[in-house]
Order: sequence, then C-alpha cells, then structure tokens
Amino acid sequence: MCLLCLVTVVLFANSANAQKYKTKEDTVKLNAEYLKVSNEIADLTAEVSVAQNNLPGYKSKAVDAKSDALSAANTSTNESSMAAGGGIKDAKKAKSKANKAYDKAKDSSSANNNVGKQNEKIAKLKAELNKKKERLDELDAMRTTINAQ
Repeated sequence: MCLLCLVTVVLFANSANAQKYKTKEDTVKLNAEYLKVSNEIADLTAEVSVAQNNLPGYKSKAVDAKSDALSAANTSTNESSMAAGGGIKDAKKAKSKANKAYDKAKDSSSANNNVGKQNEKIAKLKAELNKKKERLDELDAMRTTINAQ
C-alpha cells in the first residue's frame, strides 16, 4: 500500500515537470492544441448524442423482430402439427413455414446484435470523450502554470 502511494506521488511530481508547454512562448502552441481538443470534444459530444438518439430505434426494431420471430415459430409449430397427419403438400408447407421462422429468428438475432453494437459504440465514444476532457484539463493546468510565471 505504501509502495502504491509512493508511486502515485512520484508520478504526479513528474507530470508537473514533464508538462509539454512550459513557457510564455509555448502559449501559441498550447492554444492551438486547446482549440483542437475543444473541437474534438464538441464533435464527440455530437456523435454520442446521435448514437444515443438512435438507440431507441435499434431497440424497437429488436423488439419487433423478436415478436415476428415468435409469431413465425408458433405458425411453424402449428403447420408441423398439421403436416404430421397430412400429405406431402402439408409437409412442404410446414417446411416453408419452418424456413421463414428460421429467417425471422436470424433477423431477431441480428437486431439484438445491432443493439449491442450501438451500446458498444456509445461506450467507446464516451471513453474517448473522457480522455479528451482529461487532456483539456491538463492543458488548462499548463495554461495556469504559464500564467502564474
């Protein structure tokens, strides 16, 4: 535990000395990076908003696809029951319904995967956004240090 505290203190002490922008002459470069990071934050924030706004649509499609798959499976089951006591025509019809039920099940699975991918995209964007915000905070600290000189 003491080692962890020591490592943390050393890292913070080194980060103050290792800052990229140290002098008033570096202010132009600092401001350029600050502007770039601020713009990236704005873009990422917009992307997160769009992704979050699209998520209910993906969820709705997944629910609809699941409902369609269940309905198709029930129809297929009923056709199979009829085909057991019927002829070739009934068996072909049952096979057709089974294929449709299988396709609907694949569609449902795909829709659920899309929801998962959208959630992953949102999480990835939020993580990237947090990194950019941390960088912006570091730049603010560097600016404060330069201004204090």
